[in-house]
Amino acid sequence: MYLTKEEEKILDGEMGEVQERMFRLLVRLGDIYGADKMIPVGSVQVAGVSYKSIGDPGTEFLEDMSSKNTKVKVLTYLNPAGMDLENWRKLGFPKNFAKNQLRIINAFKKMGIVITSTCTPYLAGNLPRFREHIAWSESSAVSFSNSVIGARTNREGGPSALAAAICGRTANYGLHLWENRQPNVRIKVNTDLVYNSDFGALGFLVGKTVKNKIPYFTGINNGDTDQLKSLGAAMAASGAVALYHIEGLTPEADLINKKDLETIEIGKKELNDTYENLNSNEKPDIVIFGCPHASLREISSICEKIKGKKLKIPIWICTSRLMKEAADRMEYTDVIEKAGGHIVSDTCMVVSPIENMGYNVTGVNSGKAANYLPGFCKQKVVFANIDKLVEEAI
Repeated sequence: MYLTKEEEKILDGEMGEVQERMFRLLVRLGDIYGADKMIPVGSVQVAGVSYKSIGDPGTEFLEDMSSKNTKVKVLTYLNPAGMDLENWRKLGFPKNFAKNQLRIINAFKKMGIVITSTCTPYLAGNLPRFREHIAWSESSAVSFSNSVIGARTNREGGPSALAAAICGRTANYGLHLWENRQPNVRIKVNTDLVYNSDFGALGFLVGKTVKNKIPYFTGINNGDTDQLKSLGAAMAASGAVALYHIEGLTPEADLINKKDLETIEIGKKELNDTYENLNSNEKPDIVIFGCPHASLREISSICEKIKGKKLKIPIWICTSRLMKEAADRMEYTDVIEKAGGHIVSDTCMVVSPIENMGYNVTGVNSGKAANYLPGFCKQKVVFANIDKLVEEAI
């Protein structure tokens, strides 16, 4: 792999021990995947934030890094933590968990990483441009940036994303290269998609079917950004899809090579079967929206549905702190709290310790959450559209 003189100095340790270690990791990854050079990145998004995910070893690693005056070189955002960083007491998060989570957050802050704690950085001020090279690690954000925006990133691990942030570079391989962004399977959708959960169910089914291939969708007549993030998040969770194209909707769909693709057809029956397979058919203890983190449009929609009602089981809406502050100003938060719900910032149902907070059955409209909750949080899942879940809650 070709390295510039400046990059050779980093590898030789002239820029310090931490940069050398981090750059060596990036070079080794580049060697494994046949990269020809390193490339600068415009931004980074780091995962491995929740104490539930990384535990004491991860916490100690981050504290060691931050103690050596390590600073990131590019705009770097943080994935969700394991709790609401400001209102964790009010929401009932365990005290000992909170203590350890705050250690992690302080370590990231010392390195100059923006404590956004969101899986939707593109809704919170980190919006890459078309064809910009970035290094993001949250699977749903990787899918959205590659597919809906047309930026370029591989699905980074937590350590490699942190290394890219510290060095300002990543290796030029995988989805950074145009030839690797071509589809290899066609998905023909023969049914209408109405709810975000419909896109999530489709994504769950496609991800499970195609694994890590790049799908090209036809038959999806429309889809807003919330629906497309639901689709991509579910495909990344049930499979390992980091890029998809949709005819007439996504920016690279008219530029790619679509010849000689294997075709898979999906209709109403397959979608209904997916709902059924993801549903425990029990009564939920709690309903949680916002996986990936809810947009202001989604918060507004839920607000309208529960306005003036009294919830019999709690509703949480997980979102970024930025969206929460906008919801506060619009008085959505007041309406939701009067009904008995909460807007929860900085975390989500997958990386928070909800299994230790008295919940056993969780209602979701997210294909990603429906995939992860049974294993990560020991939850039974009620997977349904937003109207059915709100009806369950009231």
